[in-house]
Formats: sequence, structure tokens, C-alpha cells
Amino acid sequence: MKAIVLTERGTHGVALRDMPEPAVPEGWAKVRMLAASVNRVDLYMRDSGAGITHQLPLIMGVDGVGVVAEAPAGSGVAPGDRVILYPYEFCGTCRPCLNGDQPLCHHAKILGEHRHGTFAEYVALPARALLKLPDDADMDQAAVLGVAHLTAWRMVFGKAPAGPGTVVLVQGAGGGVSYAAVQLARMAGARVIVTTTGPDKLAHFRSLGVEALDYRDADVARAVLALTGGEGADLVIDNVGERTWGTSLKALARGGHLVTCGATTGAHPSADLQRLFIRQLSVHGSTMGSMDEFRRLLLAWHGGGFTPRIDRAFPLADVPSAFAHLEDPARMGKILIRIS
Repeated sequence: MKAIVLTERGTHGVALRDMPEPAVPEGWAKVRMLAASVNRVDLYMRDSGAGITHQLPLIMGVDGVGVVAEAPAGSGVAPGDRVILYPYEFCGTCRPCLNGDQPLCHHAKILGEHRHGTFAEYVALPARALLKLPDDADMDQAAVLGVAHLTAWRMVFGKAPAGPGTVVLVQGAGGGVSYAAVQLARMAGARVIVTTTGPDKLAHFRSLGVEALDYRDADVARAVLALTGGEGADLVIDNVGERTWGTSLKALARGGHLVTCGATTGAHPSADLQRLFIRQLSVHGSTMGSMDEFRRLLLAWHGGGFTPRIDRAFPLADVPSAFAHLEDPARMGKILIRIS
């Protein structure tokens, strides 16, 4: 089968290659992939991969959708079913799994990180990690939900859920997870403030009725306080890291919550402990979401609660160009990879 394979670090180490079709152990299913999406972690794996247990060569890609080619009887899926892949291979038996919190599985293997991923014509997974999609589902839209929107769902509706009357600040709103968080927070009825830059992005968010701040020109924390009558944001969504961390803390209301899922600009910001305890702020780490959260996300999407924004689509063979486009400052939303 054809697949995008990482053989060594750097842009020169990513190419379309022939790979064996995956084996299908008992209880597993094989999926013929239709589409997937590009995620920031793909670049991390290409350039570093530090701290992630894996071996090269590695098929890249974390999420996606396809059609079941093989499945065990009684598994809930059958050949011909259209499915979305849960991005984790989880054990189902450890304490977090039994508590329904699969992202904390003691034996989790994330596709495209710890094991072969979705930028391939076929993928094998435990059948329990597949969810059927409705016959009328838009498969391109579904393909971009598995990482960015699932991560955003837990950030927006997790330990400090947004809702009517809450103020949500989303940092760097043009990225995949951040754009999804904007959509979900608006769906929840929250007041949303975003940071971004560039006239096109600012105009786009303002056209949606979202308050948009240009982080290159504004003192973001001061501007958020001004917009909220000195109160600040109840929830800040931040996957930028060091560059925005201090601003995110300063923009929080007393008793507010900062939720982080990334550190693209650095992983070691000042903790600002005095602000944390004096204002009784909370910091939550977040990575993807549970199977139950995945089901609720899919129901909200298919029910018309939001429509994923796809910035651009690329064929499987052109994944290296898709990676380059991910770093384009003008990009907004998700990048789709069409496989078959």
C-alpha cells in the first residue's frame, strides 16, 4: 500500500513509499482510509519526536476517516461501514480506561506517534476505537475532527465548562485547535474573545461576531480587562506556550481557568505563582478527549452545532507540501489530506 513514511528527521525524511498492509489481530478491524488531517504534532514528529517512544520508519498521521474493510463479528462495525478513527489505541482494561478516560490509558499508543498512523491506504485498529458515521455524513468534514476538535471539546467543556454568561479568550485563534475552540465556545453560548493577527483573520472573526484582538498591536491582557469591565476571562484556551502564557494568566478573571494543550513556542514559561494563588487561578492540562466526548462531539457536529473550517486540501502524495502550508501564517482552520 502507499503511505507517507518518516524515515529520518527533517523535511527530507518524509516521502510517499510502499509499505506492507497492516496485520489484523483478533478483535481488530482494518480500514481503507478516505481522508485524514494534518496536525501540529506531525511537524513535531518530523523534526524531533523527543519524549515519544517510537521507531522509524513510521507511517505518519494521527486522525482520519475511512470504510471498514475487515471487522470481527459482533464488534459493532462491519465491512462497508463508514467510520471515524479514535486517535488512540487504548487497552480498555487499566483504571483510566475503566473510568472512561481513554486519553490517560497506561498503555495508550497514539497513531502517527507511538505506532503507524493514518497517512496510508489502510490502517488497523482495535474495533473498539472505531465509531460509525451516518450515511449522509460529510467525510471531508469528519476527517478533521479527530484531533483538533476533540482536543478543543475537552478544553471547552471539561473541568471548567464554558456556557452562557462565561467569557472565553482563545489565543492564536487561526490554528486548528484554537479555531475549533472558538466554534465550540460560541456553540455553548459563551462570549468569545480571540487573539490573532493580519487584517484578513481579524476581519473574518469580527464577521462572525467575535471580538478579535491583534496580538501584535494590543496589550492583550489590558484589552481583555477593558472589554469585560475589569473582570477578565473566565476561561483561557492556550496552546501557544511561553509566548502567550504571561498574557493568558493576566487576562484571567479571579478564580478563572487556563487550559493548555500545547507549547509550540516553548514549554517552560514563568509559573507566576503569586498571581496563581492570590487570584485563585487554575491551570489544566488537556490532550484530546474520551470516547464519550468523541461521541458527543460527533452528535453536535452532525446535528449542525458547528461546521469545521477546512483551509485547504492536499492529496496523499503531497503531504510534505501540506506540512509547509501548516506553517503559513495566513492559514486558518484545518488542512485535509485526501487518501482515496
